[in-house]
Amino acid sequence: MEEKKINNEFEIFNDKGEKITCNALFTFESDETGKNYIVYTDNTVDNEGNKKVYASTFDPTEENPVLGPIETEKEWNIIEDILNKLQDNK
Repeated sequence: MEEKKINNEFEIFNDKGEKITCNALFTFESDETGKNYIVYTDNTVDNEGNKKVYASTFDPTEENPVLGPIETEKEWNIIEDILNKLQDNK
C-alpha cells in the first residue's frame, strides 16, 4: 500500500446542495482492495473537539475525480488502521 500525503483543497456539495470546502489529508491505494482512497476533512469538529475526518474512493486518473462510497467493513477497517497508525505517530 502506497500512502501519499497531500494538501489539496477541494469543494463538495452536501445533501442540502451546499458547497463545502474540504482539505485532503492523504490518499492511498490499497493492495487488498485494488481501490484508491482519499481521507479528508471539512475542518469541522465534533462535540469532543476532534476534527471530523471522512474517507471516499476515487479514481486518480480522472481530471475531476468523483468521490465514491466506502462499501464494505473491510475497507473501513483498512482506513481505520491507517488513521490509528498516524495518530500513534503523533
